[in-house]
Amino acid sequence: MQKLISRRVQDVVKEYLNVFPAVVILGSRQCGKSTLIRMMSEELPEMLYLDLQNRDDYAMLSEPTLFFRNNADKIVCLDEIQQVPELFSVLRSEIDRDRRNGRFILLGSASRELLQNTSETLAGRIGLIDMTPFTYEELYGSSDFDINRFWLRGGYPDSYLSENDEYSSLWRESFIRTYIERDIPQFGFQITSRQMLRLMLMIAHNHGQLLNSSKLGESLGITHPTVKRYVDVLEQTYLIRSLPPFFANTKKRIVKSPKIYVRDTGLLHQLLQIRTFNDLLGHPVFGASWEGLVVENVCSSVLNAEFSFFRSATGEEMDLIVQKNGRVVAIECKASTAPQIAQGFWNAVDIIRPDRTFVVAPVERKYEIHENVDVVNLGDLLLSLYDIFE
Repeated sequence: MQKLISRRVQDVVKEYLNVFPAVVILGSRQCGKSTLIRMMSEELPEMLYLDLQNRDDYAMLSEPTLFFRNNADKIVCLDEIQQVPELFSVLRSEIDRDRRNGRFILLGSASRELLQNTSETLAGRIGLIDMTPFTYEELYGSSDFDINRFWLRGGYPDSYLSENDEYSSLWRESFIRTYIERDIPQFGFQITSRQMLRLMLMIAHNHGQLLNSSKLGESLGITHPTVKRYVDVLEQTYLIRSLPPFFANTKKRIVKSPKIYVRDTGLLHQLLQIRTFNDLLGHPVFGASWEGLVVENVCSSVLNAEFSFFRSATGEEMDLIVQKNGRVVAIECKASTAPQIAQGFWNAVDIIRPDRTFVVAPVERKYEIHENVDVVNLGDLLLSLYDIFE
């Protein structure tokens, strides 16, 4: 049996239940939403959980208004809510009839339809929470934590907690196939499984690089507006992250295209057929993979911040810029225990003028290389960011 690992979002859910009649938890399939609710059910014994993909559970909602009123004394949790979009109007009426907070928990796999319906019919009545697979801060400190295993396998619980790398790889292969063959059609998007797989493979090969929709469209035989629409599908379902450019107050010509990442490094490595950490060490994506690991964990852990990257046409570059509460932090990623800093980095620091700058590398301890510029590992980076933005 897999061990249960505490999720950071658990406290956020409890807080939102005290503020909103309905709490919506959005995240990719298999990121741990249902497990989170099972863990919380021990603290919230009045919870009633229904999986809308289960025929028996679905049948209980044949008369939803009657069901909700008959269970008004319970917290009703509806999993895979996007499967029954017509429920949103019923939920709105029921919430308006009884505005008590903490009545409903809705779980969804981040479909466009789900986001549209919640924003239109439950506006002002819900608290939206994004949930990710395991993050570094959730796993760090456990007795068997190994950052290389986390880096290789990614954060999906069934992948990270697998008995060995082979089983983890098999799980990720099945996840990708199921996503392409079943989930995309269920979300209502008209794209063939072959096209989606090719697009995901091309994004994996361009991980951490600028999005070039025209080039991708030429390779796939589709128009670049169609590529942008498909990329939007992947982003809305939490499979990829696009990072917008940072526009500094400078006369230099700045690139305007976003950078694109496969959000989970385990899925990235599976798409590229990287099976072991030794395979990763020898693969051209090694540096970009480390960058993606850092970017995803920072973006998932630092809440209510703005994230971007900086790159000029003349070579000045910074991998990640975090802005929050009027403060600016610049982050450069180096997948080396002895990172070499190029002049373009220092030029970027002079242009951006951040409050603090970090070079994030797989080092054992942090050290200073210039005033307000430190080399740190991922854990120390996250701790520093919490202190800066506190």
